[in-house]
Amino acid sequence: MNYLHHKIVAVAEPDSRCRAHRIARHIALLAVRSLYQELALYPKPGLVSFRDNGAHLDMSAATFVRSLFSLRGYFVAIAAAGMREVEFNELQQLGLAAESRMLRATRGINTHRGAIFTHGILAAAAGCTAARNIAPTDENLRTIVTENWSRDLRVIAVASTAMPSHGQLMAARHGVTGARGEALQGFPTVFEIALPALRSALDRGAETQLALLHTFFVLLAETQDTNVLYRGGAEGLQFIQTRAKDILERGSVFATDWQQRAESLHHQCSIKNLSPGGCADLLAAAWFVHQLQTDHL
Repeated sequence: MNYLHHKIVAVAEPDSRCRAHRIARHIALLAVRSLYQELALYPKPGLVSFRDNGAHLDMSAATFVRSLFSLRGYFVAIAAAGMREVEFNELQQLGLAAESRMLRATRGINTHRGAIFTHGILAAAAGCTAARNIAPTDENLRTIVTENWSRDLRVIAVASTAMPSHGQLMAARHGVTGARGEALQGFPTVFEIALPALRSALDRGAETQLALLHTFFVLLAETQDTNVLYRGGAEGLQFIQTRAKDILERGSVFATDWQQRAESLHHQCSIKNLSPGGCADLLAAAWFVHQLQTDHL
């Protein structure tokens, strides 16, 4: 073996690892960017932005930024785990560790627990598509989620009822689908409601922020948000869905007076203590998928 051949063989494996790390870092960047984009949007009824804290007394935009910094390494790790097509237990352990880091960064405030779950699974699925050298299409991402991890998700969903989260309590009480139910079905709200609305708005010429706000109103109108149910019950959910439908029927962000209507709903939700955090997670997840499909490494 000559020197040159020896050198090529020696660096082949490290080069492969470097490529995998670059891909995982890119997926993580898109995940964090999508969550930041959601935070920056305004007006989002009842939710935190850089303008105000919405319905929340215990958190601000600065809390979310600290949380995002704490999650950067998590998204790299879980995308890399997806590239190895690990069992769900390993993804779950990464998520639990990320949640602990988030709570330390926010002094105990839950800012991104939903995103740790939803974005984590989607980041792992994106890593898997990269490892298989296939495009992160809607169909491929959903197939990977359901085929690789739905069995374990179903077991965990049953086992976790002993200590249910607020979302699980609302899902059980009102017969709605929580975050785990979404994952079990391959995130139908992301792929069948949010992404079509987003793509439609972009195709109509809306700039990014307006397209995302339109998508958010669609989610508000069509999603049974367990956060809203927890804070306002069925009456609160009906209020926010009815008002969001009214905004859509009047032209959404394509109407000249859309911002006045959206800000009015934002202020009313803040007063009523309604915060559709589930819709915010789904919106960020849709933007994450859109970036995966359009922002190539």
